[in-house]
Amino acid sequence: MANRAYLRVWTRDFSEATMIAQFARFLTTAPLPESRPYFDELIVQPIDPTEPPAAEWDVHDGTYGAPEIAALAAQHLNADSAYIVYARWDLWTFDVDTVTWKRGPRPLVLSCYGTEYDNGVAANEGQFVADLGFEHLFTGHGGILAPAAATNPFDNSDHSVEKTFRSWMSVEANRKIYAEKTRENIQHLMNWVESVSRALQVERSELWSEGEENFEARLDAILALR
Repeated sequence: MANRAYLRVWTRDFSEATMIAQFARFLTTAPLPESRPYFDELIVQPIDPTEPPAAEWDVHDGTYGAPEIAALAAQHLNADSAYIVYARWDLWTFDVDTVTWKRGPRPLVLSCYGTEYDNGVAANEGQFVADLGFEHLFTGHGGILAPAAATNPFDNSDHSVEKTFRSWMSVEANRKIYAEKTRENIQHLMNWVESVSRALQVERSELWSEGEENFEARLDAILALR
């Protein structure tokens, strides 16, 4: 299973009384595509992930912005609840099978964790969390970009798809395109992180992934490639 990447944010003065207003500001920063500038779904999750949702709204008709989502969430205001919004954002993706690039909407999940939700998971994982999608959208395939900074080495298996990919990447022009598109994804992410810092009183934020020991350092190394 492919590793996933996350943005975690902790803010000052976060409480049951302030979290929905802060969540609204967090949602206003979401880098929604110009082609579909709207959210898709809101789920209110009580207690922990094992419980059934307290409420669900399908809002992909395009009429719900951040204030409307916040108003729905406020109907179920509880410190032991999580508020989960499904959306999309535009990223470059590389199809290994066809060795082609495409920029288009990819899943983006934005969550607000109440202070008592899931035994206080917000303290460690962030009061606001964005599931950014697959890690390789920002690090590239295996350790082929900035390998010295990569936790996972490039896969040298004999699988036909791997062979095709390695052959494609052996061409310098292709390697440059691969690095360029990946850097564009990273810069898109970094611009968003800056927007979050301007919209909220951020105490700290963290970019984290399931496969990299230091995801932020890996992104910096890839951004430095030329």
